[in-house]
Amino acid sequence: MEKQVTIYDLARALNLSTATISRALDDSPLVKPKTREKIRAMADKMGYRQNLIASNLRKQQSRTIGVLLHEVNSYFSTSVLAGIEKITTKEKYDILIAHSGEDGAREMANTRNLFNKRVDGLIVSLAMTTTTTDHFNPFLEQGIPVVFFDRVAKAMPCNKIVIDNFKAGYEATAHLLHQGYRRIAHITASLQRNVYEDRFKGYKKALADHKIRFDPALVESCSLNREDTLEVMHQLLEQKPDAFFITNDFAAAVCMDELQRRGIRIPEDIGVIGFNNDILGSLISPKLSTIDYPGMLMGETAAQTLIEKIKTKKNSKTTGGHKSITIPSALVIRESSVKKDLLRRSHK
Repeated sequence: MEKQVTIYDLARALNLSTATISRALDDSPLVKPKTREKIRAMADKMGYRQNLIASNLRKQQSRTIGVLLHEVNSYFSTSVLAGIEKITTKEKYDILIAHSGEDGAREMANTRNLFNKRVDGLIVSLAMTTTTTDHFNPFLEQGIPVVFFDRVAKAMPCNKIVIDNFKAGYEATAHLLHQGYRRIAHITASLQRNVYEDRFKGYKKALADHKIRFDPALVESCSLNREDTLEVMHQLLEQKPDAFFITNDFAAAVCMDELQRRGIRIPEDIGVIGFNNDILGSLISPKLSTIDYPGMLMGETAAQTLIEKIKTKKNSKTTGGHKSITIPSALVIRESSVKKDLLRRSHK
């Protein structure tokens, strides 16, 4: 292997001290801009590669943030990642991405791996099957900040970034009720997760406020993948619903496709509203009503909050207080939940 160029080689070539070379490569204001430019030009010419890992270890930091997602193949997840990266790039942090695939055991293994990689902080959305949060304790014990987003651990002493899922569930259900639907089926995921629990509570409260009796036979939980969604939808159709509130746009699109295949008209026979405002909702026909869930803003907020905690810890030797930040969501009304006769009347 060819010999690696070191700062000693650069120092000899430029007749400068190694301290000056090191400061210049770290963009230190202690080195004049012209000298910094000269050093960087020589580094490029000689093929020097800065060893950031060694440099960060000397400073007892990795300049790396761990991001642990429950999935990576959704519009929401990619939006969150885009928001995180926007902030971390600006703050000169790298990110290490891991995902649990909705598996609690895999989440535990990934958490341990990120801890051993000495990340400076962790951003997490819990897997569907996670039953304990003990695997995050090593971070807390070492004073490494953890920020939860979307699916959060309510009891953990960490910052949490959420939307008002109760309000969103209430608004989605109330919208269907205002359209004249009365037997509203609810397809959701594990009520162990805060997001689905709170949306379900919002659904029930909207029914109660509109004097509609809650019928547990109209509620089904599943993984929200295609196969499970179709299975629970078929079960719910036996209860003769006239609308579906589904806590995921992909699952809502799966249901709409199956309803139309059966000759059921949307929204005339059955109304449908989803959740997340994925791009596919505006592409299918009829276009899907949904709840806008601003993933990019959530990612930006989570990353900014974590980096502030890292800086606070570094400067004051304490992680400070913990807070829950609620970012705005909004009801997006499209064709799938608006009865045609009501739509015509509104245009007169």
